[in-house]
This record gives sequence, structure tokens and C-alpha cells, in this order.
Amino acid sequence: MPPTALHPEPAGTLPGVPVVDITATGPGRTPIQQVMKLMRTHGPVLVRRLHGREALFVADADLVAELADEERFAKHVGPALENVREFTADGLFTAYDDEPNWAKAHDILMPAFALGSMRTYHPVMLRVARRLIDSWDRAARAGLPVDVPEDMTRMTLDTIGLAGFGYDFGSFGREEPHPFVESMVRCLEWSMTRLARTPGQDHSAADAAFRRDADHLARVVDDVIAARTGTDQSGADDLLGLMLSAPHPADGTTLDAQNIRNQVITFLIAGHETTSGAMSFALYHLAKHPAVLRLVQREADALWGDAPDPEPTYDDIGRLTYTRQVLNEALRLWPTAAAFSRHAREDTLLGGRIPLRAGQAVTVLAPMLHRQPVWGDNPELFDPERFTAEAEAARPVHAFKPFGTGERACIGRQFALHEATMLLALLVHRYRLHDHAGYRLSVKETLTLKPEGLTLVLTPRTPADRVHAPL
Repeated sequence: MPPTALHPEPAGTLPGVPVVDITATGPGRTPIQQVMKLMRTHGPVLVRRLHGREALFVADADLVAELADEERFAKHVGPALENVREFTADGLFTAYDDEPNWAKAHDILMPAFALGSMRTYHPVMLRVARRLIDSWDRAARAGLPVDVPEDMTRMTLDTIGLAGFGYDFGSFGREEPHPFVESMVRCLEWSMTRLARTPGQDHSAADAAFRRDADHLARVVDDVIAARTGTDQSGADDLLGLMLSAPHPADGTTLDAQNIRNQVITFLIAGHETTSGAMSFALYHLAKHPAVLRLVQREADALWGDAPDPEPTYDDIGRLTYTRQVLNEALRLWPTAAAFSRHAREDTLLGGRIPLRAGQAVTVLAPMLHRQPVWGDNPELFDPERFTAEAEAARPVHAFKPFGTGERACIGRQFALHEATMLLALLVHRYRLHDHAGYRLSVKETLTLKPEGLTLVLTPRTPADRVHAPL
């Protein structure tokens, strides 16, 4: 069962915490950015009231460090994730802590993200990266702009489909996004906009449309599973192979058919949607910061020289330290999974001053956590030097939270970071990036974040481009 929700409280019951009522305007289509704006005015701890319902938001680094304490706090499946549960149920991301399938699936699927498995995914990631590069080469020859978020979505969907499930969505063979993506986006938008509904209004048409989309997701996933069912999975070490056949190490039981469906939907969504956003933001920042772009290109050129089609090894990606810094800095400013919630395991005081009842929820707003004073005097500045080894060692460990926290943090984060680092390096090694339209950042929210409408024009780099003066 879900833990006790945050009950409406009269203003002033949380000492020193401002209460902001947004009922008159609602959260609109950018609720994350709305709370960011409220925090810039009212500070990093506030209560947002909507139609009498109150939610406590926190971005203070010291309080987030407390919330990361697994002894005192646990993951909270709040209203947004309750909506996502309508189509993922007890998948890893939306399961309640006390649902048996959470721990069971977590234990069974952990080997899919061990080093040995990650090495087997690498050539699949590279294969799909070649599809993207072929598509971008055609656009470059024609002088046409590329739609960055759309193509990153194609790339990451095909990657998780092939690497995790042996299923080819063939996204680059389509003019339009894959129907799975279109249904997924609408389901996520429904999950977000449902939070802002005015009580008493009729939403039956929107709910019926959502149900059609959710049913489509389930049908696609059933096709993915059917393509493997009936074959010998005993040696399969990808996600679907483990789901279908791996016994739990403690009791020998396997996942049931309904939970397998829920897990596949979860991984297909979480395994591509957030990664595509992270890569899109990184490319946006590189296009806007030519000095940083040159440093990333220098790193890739040092590794692969003038090879027109380099074949990066798995170990090469670990050597791309500055490229990883760029990706981390993009995730700092715009973490694509922008919020996560925790609830108190028992009555407690947060920060020694904010009383919380057992089960009461607190939502951590990662973009504002990542703009707190611990990040320096100019946190809005894009600066990958924040992620040198020395800078990271000097910073509190819980100041950077793009993947959630604790045992419920993103299980696939190393998969995502490996994929994104490799692709960024391949792209900057091959292309000059031209911000042909003078793009102004517009962040689209569908529970996750992406730079809406970002397009770039590409030109091939030449051998002369890959010759660098000594630093």
C-alpha cells in the first residue's frame, strides 16, 4: 500500500516554511519550472498549495543530505508516480517499497548492469550510433538541420530495445517517431496534467485517450516479449532474458508474466526518455559554448585521431573524462528526471526545525538543488570544470542528484552514462555544430525535461580541424 500522503495543513504549521498558493493560476504545462521560479523568490524550502492540497518542496543541500538517509527516509511514490503507475504498475521505478516484486525484480535484474553485461551492450550502442550518424550525414550533405531531441529519442529507444530486449524498433527507418514513443509521450503528459486538474471538471475524454495509449504500450511490449518467449533463455544475460528465466538468488522463484510486462514498459520508457533528454541538453550547451566544444573535440581527437569512422572500445569510453564532465554539467543544470520524493519512516524533524509525520512526503527539486551555494557564485553558468575529480571530492556527496538517491536510485545510470558519453564523443569528433537559428532554450516538461525545438546544422570536420595546438 502507498504510505500516508502529505495531508493539507494550515499555513504556518511548518515553522519558517513559506506557503505559496498557486490555485488561481495552476501549475500550467511547466510545473517544475514554476516551482524553480517560486524557490528563486521564496527560498529553497517551500510548501505549494493547489486546490487545498499541499506539497513540501526542498532544494537545500543540507536537508537533501538528511533526506538521503535510508534509516530515516524512503522513496515516496507520490501523486505524479501514482499516475505513472496507471501504465507501469509495480515496475521498478513506480513500485512501493513494500511490494514484493520491487526487491525481487531488483535482485534478479542487477546482473544486467554488472560490468560483464555492460561490455556486451557496448557494441549494440555503437551499432545504433552508426544509424544516427548515417542519418546526420545525409542531413549534413543536404544542408538540412537535424532535430536533436527527436533524433536522440530515436537513438536511445533503439539502443534500449536492442541491448535490453533484442528487439529492433527501427526508429531511423521512419519519418515520424515510433508509435510507442508517441503513446509514451502522451501517457507521460497525461500523468503530469492530471496533477493540475480542477476538481469537478469532466476529464473523461482525456482519460479515455490515455487508456488507448496505455493499451498500445502494453501491446508493443507484448510483441517484444512474444518475440523471445518459447526460445531458450538460459544463457541470455540481457534484461529480457533475466526477466523470463532468472531465478531469484534467495528462493529460486522467477518474475510472473504481468510483472515482466510492467518491467519491460518501465525500462523502455526510463531507458530512453531521460537519456535522450540529457544528450540533447549536452549538445545544446556545446553548440552555445564553442570553447567547451573545442575541448571535447580535443579529447576525442586525441583518442581517435583522424579516423573517419572510429571504433571506440568499451575502455575508450572511460578515458573520455572531460566528455563525462560536460554530460554531468548538463545534468546539473537540467536533470531530465527533475524531482524525486521521500517520506519519513517515522515522526521526525527535518533540519531540526521542520516537523514531519510518519509517511509525510518531501519532494526534492534537483534543478534547484544543483543551483545552491555549494555550486559557487554563478550556478547558472555552464562550466564542466565543476566535475573535475578535485571539485567533486571537495563537494558534499549529496549535492548532485540527477538519478535519485539510495537503493531506489536509477538502476540503469551506468548504462545511460556510457551510452551518452560515447555518442557525444563520436558526434563532436565527426561534426561541427552550428546553432543556425540562434536557439533560445525552451524546456519542455512531460514529467521528464527536454530542450524543445532544438535544431542544429552540421558540417563534417576536416583533418585540419583535428590538429590542435598544445594546451
